[in-house]
Amino acid sequence: MSSRDRALSIIELLARNADGLHLSDIAERLGLPRSGTHRLLNDLRENGYVRQEHERGIYTLTVKLASLSLVHQVGTGMVDLVLPILDSIAEQTGELAMLSVIEGERLMRVAKARGARRGLLYNPEEEPEVYLAATSNGYAYLSCLDDEKAIELIAKQGPLRGGYGSNAPRSIKEVMTYVHEARERGYSIIHDVFEAGTSAIAAPIRLPKSEDVVGTISVAGPSVRMTRDRLEVMAPLIISAADDVGRAATRSGMFEGHRYSTTGGSAPLPASSRWASMIG
Repeated sequence: MSSRDRALSIIELLARNADGLHLSDIAERLGLPRSGTHRLLNDLRENGYVRQEHERGIYTLTVKLASLSLVHQVGTGMVDLVLPILDSIAEQTGELAMLSVIEGERLMRVAKARGARRGLLYNPEEEPEVYLAATSNGYAYLSCLDDEKAIELIAKQGPLRGGYGSNAPRSIKEVMTYVHEARERGYSIIHDVFEAGTSAIAAPIRLPKSEDVVGTISVAGPSVRMTRDRLEVMAPLIISAADDVGRAATRSGMFEGHRYSTTGGSAPLPASSRWASMIG
């Protein structure tokens, strides 16, 4: 692993641990020598990405990445064109709305908006990369691909993981059942799959002319509110929002290089990693 890759791994680890970590914890979790980890942390600190709280001796990220992310979001048109759509969905449903974007062949969470301000709140701790085998976003994305490609992408994320809801698939065949249902409907619905007591709905985002899939939009919340009947009522709203994002993306060029061609059946177009830091 190069020094660059190690530095990025440190940034990603600290992003998942907002309260900060000690040097020994960082080195242990990443399997790096403490001396090398200390040098990388010093480099990141000197460049303004990391700070050390001397009283507790822990390292945390600074706001520099968040600031760069905001500048980038403004430049791509996300703030003006896409986030209002996400905010509207969250407000209308009263639940957590999420935008995910294709990055190479991966699906990455990049933005979210919360509708519920009180009562039972759904606030999942999620990795930036969507786990395709047990999420509504994953099923919505995979439904746009042929079965062979969908299974390939599932396999790339490793063996099916445990620790999810009671309805989480335990075999590739069960995963593909969810994918086929999403393909038939045009959107995915899950109950007690990603997490016990939660439900979600997601629709793929396609570019209007090419029909290339560029991402997904989803709404998730507690199952006591997100019943199957309510999810079905939400479906037209989610699909319409996905269409709106697709049209906005065409106008701004913000998804350029972040698409998977579903018309030619070939590999996705190359993409940079610029979306990875935008999850809020």
